[in-house]
Amino acid sequence: MRSSELARLAGVSVRTLRHYHRVGVLDEPARGGNGYRRYDVHDLVRVLRIRRLAALGIPLAQVPALLERTETDGPAADSDQLLEELDRELAGQMARLARQREVIAQLRDHHAAPDLPPELAPFFRASPSVGVLARIDRDQTVLLAHLAGEEGMPHLARLYERLSDALLAARGSDLSERFDLLGPSSSDAEVTALVDAFLEVYGPVVDELASARVPLDLGGTEDYFTEFTDTLLNEQQLRAFKLLEARLVERSTGDEVAVEPPPQTRSRGMRRSQFWE
Repeated sequence: MRSSELARLAGVSVRTLRHYHRVGVLDEPARGGNGYRRYDVHDLVRVLRIRRLAALGIPLAQVPALLERTETDGPAADSDQLLEELDRELAGQMARLARQREVIAQLRDHHAAPDLPPELAPFFRASPSVGVLARIDRDQTVLLAHLAGEEGMPHLARLYERLSDALLAARGSDLSERFDLLGPSSSDAEVTALVDAFLEVYGPVVDELASARVPLDLGGTEDYFTEFTDTLLNEQQLRAFKLLEARLVERSTGDEVAVEPPPQTRSRGMRRSQFWE
């Protein structure tokens, strides 16, 4: 029979047969006078056995030796051990899949994006979903969660839980929308008023968290936070961030902080990680 007929009978593709030849699990048959490969029923049985073993999860690299031992000695002496290893591997895969399903369920329950850490997903339902602040918050959250790791995640989750309460009030005050509207025509008075409004919402949270700081190793990535923020904000928004950061530092230390107008100096940006520093 030709390769097309063998493939049809075995339920595989001709390309799969060629792959079996290439990796050495199926010997190349003799060719007929017309140059086509000529297979027989023994090749069909071989392919069916290869398919059966592959379906169990046995790597193709192990198939030739396993088939050879089976053909010469009957059922392979190490079959039990091999099947036990396969069962153990499948159990591990099932456990990983179960954990994945749990994460998916958490994200679906909170209508959260799949790229968010599931531990923080509940707190983003209260956050504004559009605008430059929302984008900064979401992207920096991914980085903060990575840096916090498993050990720091409970502390990070408590931080976001507390901030989410404040964000509910912030949404009512349209702070994010007002921040998005800052631009070249915005006056210093508008910037200052917006910062005052942010402090009214976030100030008590900052005071509360200041007494329970948990160190977070940013791994020297502070400049990346700065670069990320600076590439997204306009001059007046940067000024608002710098002023808000200075006011927060003054609030926690009691020391007055000078604020230089952009663009002469770069804004570090007000980051959630500041609550850890």
